[in-house]
Amino acid sequence: MTDSPAHDVLIVTGMSGAGRSTVANALEDLGWYVVDNLPPQMLRPLVDLAVHPGNQLPTIAAVVDVRGGRLFADLRAVIDELRDRATVRVLFLEATDAALVRRFEQVRRPHPLQADGTLLDGIGRERERMLEVRELSDIIIDTSEFNIHQLASTVAEIFSPEGAATVRVTLQSFGFKYGLPTDADMVADARFLPNPFWQEHLRALTGLDDTVSDYVLGQDGAREFIGRYVAALQPVLRGYVRENKRNATIAIGCTGGKHRSVALIEDLAAHLRGLPGVAVTVKHRDLGRE
Repeated sequence: MTDSPAHDVLIVTGMSGAGRSTVANALEDLGWYVVDNLPPQMLRPLVDLAVHPGNQLPTIAAVVDVRGGRLFADLRAVIDELRDRATVRVLFLEATDAALVRRFEQVRRPHPLQADGTLLDGIGRERERMLEVRELSDIIIDTSEFNIHQLASTVAEIFSPEGAATVRVTLQSFGFKYGLPTDADMVADARFLPNPFWQEHLRALTGLDDTVSDYVLGQDGAREFIGRYVAALQPVLRGYVRENKRNATIAIGCTGGKHRSVALIEDLAAHLRGLPGVAVTVKHRDLGRE
């Protein structure tokens, strides 16, 4: 992973079918401002905007490719000029002819330089045009053996700032009587624990109160559940990262979403926040309902 300078501009280019759209989407997920199919001449005002004092812009990525036609021929000169004014890097995506042919056949679209020739004719023309840009590139990724998830994960590994979370987890408590959360990836049930609602001195309180939390977590099986759930979640979260699933919602429910689920979610959050690369957000969906 790398730290992104304040005025960082990444030019994403390479072979058609090698994964530019996937890279663009992955950079957007990392918080980059991405401009697709930008003529090289438009890079100048884009960099001017990025380096202008007072602009609070995220790092910028511009996808530039042969769809720009004759304008693409100026890319080398534009890059040389811009490198005197900002931190400009070039990411070049390539793949074998066989991989590119397979991908174009899957989407049933012609190559942008194919014209009246064959698909391989178009790929060959593009390789010739791209040769000079490839030579000045800072990063070259061969995507021949990548699926879209593997490519996105590679981009995240290269361009995520040091210390950035690799997966973001939303922990949500809820009440079963109000319905399951529709966006939850995993749901657990806290109703195996005694309900504090039936303790008169706890009824008006919530799982955010220490008295209720101590009561819930002190019940037989509560801390065992948290410990085993954390252990079970660790390989799942690592797998999510490998499959480029960077956001996950984990829900725990009880009857009303006020006591048991809230206390367990808060304790689970404390444990998950101790895991490297995991960012945790807590939401209590039904807290405050009558």
